[in-house]
Amino acid sequence: MPAAGWQPVREADATLVSQLTDDLARRIDDQGLRPGTRLPSIRKMAEQAGVSRFTVVEAYDRLVARGLLQSRRGAGFFVKARSRQALQPAPSGPQAPARIDHAWLLRSLFGTGSSGTPSSMGLLPTDWLDPDMVAAAVRAVGRSARTNLLAYGHPQGYEPLRQQIAALLQERGLVVHPERNLLTTNGVTHGLDLVVRHFVQPGDTVLVEDPGWFVIFGRLASMGARLIGVPRGPQGPDIAWLEKAATQHKPKLFIINSAVHNPTGHTLSAGAAYDVLRVAERHDFRVVEDVTYGELHPGRAITLGELDRFKRVIMVGGFSKMLAASLRVGYVAADPDIVQQLTDLKLLAGLTSGEVGERVVHRVLMEGQYRRHVERVRQRVDEARERCVKALLKLGFAMPHEPYAGIFILADCGRDSETVAREAAGRGMLLVPGTLFSPSQAPSTLLRFAVSMVDDGKAWRDLAVLQREHAGAAARS
Repeated sequence: MPAAGWQPVREADATLVSQLTDDLARRIDDQGLRPGTRLPSIRKMAEQAGVSRFTVVEAYDRLVARGLLQSRRGAGFFVKARSRQALQPAPSGPQAPARIDHAWLLRSLFGTGSSGTPSSMGLLPTDWLDPDMVAAAVRAVGRSARTNLLAYGHPQGYEPLRQQIAALLQERGLVVHPERNLLTTNGVTHGLDLVVRHFVQPGDTVLVEDPGWFVIFGRLASMGARLIGVPRGPQGPDIAWLEKAATQHKPKLFIINSAVHNPTGHTLSAGAAYDVLRVAERHDFRVVEDVTYGELHPGRAITLGELDRFKRVIMVGGFSKMLAASLRVGYVAADPDIVQQLTDLKLLAGLTSGEVGERVVHRVLMEGQYRRHVERVRQRVDEARERCVKALLKLGFAMPHEPYAGIFILADCGRDSETVAREAAGRGMLLVPGTLFSPSQAPSTLLRFAVSMVDDGKAWRDLAVLQREHAGAAARS
């Protein structure tokens, strides 16, 4: 108990509040302060610890917020009883998953377990980005807009940011007006969610790419939509298959990753882009164009939005991948009527998007550093991808079509990739099987790797062991 001799360290970096809070928290965790123990009153604790009453009040409040203390009116503060489950030690060692599905993958990617290795993450390492540029923008926003940051933002998004996004898209050949054609969102996933909820009712058919992005598959399935996969090749979707599926199923939407496709790294050719738009016009469905990784394309990629001028195309993009994952800032570019309808839906679903993040992104774009930053990141990614491809081929993986750009590599391991993913999970390594990138969850021999694993020695050693063990088992059988 601090009463018995705890002394604050006046010169330490941590504040007195933090020091007192951490000391009490350690004693509670170590069972030095047992559940039900009454702590000294605020006055008495302040006297014993040699700090002000305000310091004690804030420390006690922080411990209440952590769930370690309980405040009883008129009686004081007591150590809170914790459930048996909370006191149980976490399972030791890597655990093989009971079921490999979209939920498992998302939990693994965003959890804190050891299985979240760089071999699978769809994010770039922080040291490949520019944290100083983002931090400077955060500080500048904090200094210049303290009052405005306390209010709701504009329903369509921070207007200066929409102007910057419009200018960025206009440079890529798209006809975009910041007031009529643009809506900001809390990232690309939020933008896609708004579009899907606006257009799709339970039982409606949505065409998706196969392989394609697993998150949108899960989202559509949860809404009761009927998913029909369209095979995706290096040049784009199989147009004959697209025509047949549109004729038979009368889809509401076709969701397509045009530039730097996830997970293959390929980009839509000009011919395929025109063909997609012709099929969409003949069968009267909307095309949702996801350009999440488009900035990793060398030079200017052809986009459906540029060709269509947003008559039938709805484009969704964002900045989280290139700036910071915590900056959940995206946009939807579309016909003015659709933008208005999506804005209304955005208000109903969660009011406005976070203006703090939008102001930070605007600051980065306004400072003029973004283009050079994108070029540097792209060069780093291209170099890492080339090295990863060579290393995977050396380990015995096959690659019928090497990725053209981007942070992902889809490689053939020559056996059921779900089995490989289970074996890898048992070693604390997260590998993503190709079956999750199929809307029908079809068996696959493909695995998706992220180029961020390029300098992860443990990941490569574990992968080599998996390959050797399989080769040995095959030789013995």
